[in-house]
Amino acid sequence: MPGEKSGKLYSEALKLFPGGVNSPVRAAVKPYPFYVERAEGPYLYTVDGERLVDYVLGYGPLILGHKHPAVLRAVEEQVEKGWLYGAPTEAEVELAKTILRHYPPASMIRLVNTGTEATMLAVRLARAYTGRELIVKFDGCYHGAHDYLLVGAGSAASHYGVPSSQGIPRCVAERTLVARYNDPDSLEEIMRRHGDKVAAVIVEPVMGNYGLIPPRRGFLRELRRIVDEYASLLILDEVITGFRLRLGGAQEYYGVKADLTTLGKIIGGGFPIGAVIGPEEIISMITPGGKVFNAGTFNAHPVTVAAGLATIKVLEEGEAYAKARDAARRIAEALEDQASRRGVKHWVNRVESMLQIFFTEGPVEKPEDARRSDRRLYEALHRELLQRGVFIPPSQYEVIFTSAVHGEEALEHTINAVEEAFRQITV
Repeated sequence: MPGEKSGKLYSEALKLFPGGVNSPVRAAVKPYPFYVERAEGPYLYTVDGERLVDYVLGYGPLILGHKHPAVLRAVEEQVEKGWLYGAPTEAEVELAKTILRHYPPASMIRLVNTGTEATMLAVRLARAYTGRELIVKFDGCYHGAHDYLLVGAGSAASHYGVPSSQGIPRCVAERTLVARYNDPDSLEEIMRRHGDKVAAVIVEPVMGNYGLIPPRRGFLRELRRIVDEYASLLILDEVITGFRLRLGGAQEYYGVKADLTTLGKIIGGGFPIGAVIGPEEIISMITPGGKVFNAGTFNAHPVTVAAGLATIKVLEEGEAYAKARDAARRIAEALEDQASRRGVKHWVNRVESMLQIFFTEGPVEKPEDARRSDRRLYEALHRELLQRGVFIPPSQYEVIFTSAVHGEEALEHTINAVEEAFRQITV
């Protein structure tokens, strides 16, 4: 359990922040969050002197683990030069060229500060380009905490039973239609009725905010076909999958291309970032090239750009993906083995270095399957693993991530902890 110092800090935080935290899922660690002092490689070190094998990894960005030497060196070199200019840098040009090289046929990019900003801008662009107002999203897909898309959302919105949010005007929510993930017929039905008014369809190519739910075979290509039929745009939200599945993200992995792609997380190397990429005819509509407004004091922040560029350069060397994938495979096998041995109903989804276990029968292919999972058993697993020095997401509706630095020591510790944890939760 989190230690005494963490408990005291949380007591103070409750007086300062709503719910004591600055992002909801952090409060899902019970009875209170642990507080981190430092991190390195696959490990977090808490203020209470504990070492935890980290499979949250900042909820996805840290595919190279914590404090990777190449990223640290790039950040230190940039900080020595200064860290905010209000003017362009050579490094942001290099980062843009590097990203676009891996995402053909995209030819232009706008860097912003978060995935939320990226999806918000992508929706604004789609509406401006098509002259239409409606957006279609999929139940359980989370695209950031903004009014356009906080409807039928996943992530912490689902963990806390809040599929939307107070404070969103009904007239805004009515502009967003919700289809069923992994069910192209549901999209086809919506498009038959509203297709001439739909500016864009947005989807997580791999649902990463309802646990982990991969696309069925052909699902993404069917979306591409339907969207083309109605002359709408397809927005693939690759904030999580971008540069995690492969250098070309889910689009390379599944062989489908978006009209607009949103990126974040890994392209910032652990620092805040978001991006929208696409063809020149669409992206050039953003100010000052066109009349779709976007601006930001911290857009293309020099430190973030340096960290992101260093991260991608390491990924381009090729070994990181294999190591992260192998670590995820071994964790998935350990979870499946222990659940099977103890007769626990379960299903494990894994895509490369992303995985999640659900305590339910049968495949988990859509949010309603995930909702049937025994969340209390998952939370018990989280608690037992945390007591044994292993940190997986506290919410069933998040993803277990691995990195290139989850080596033998960390994996052996984790596999032993999984065995001991299942022994406790199945008593």
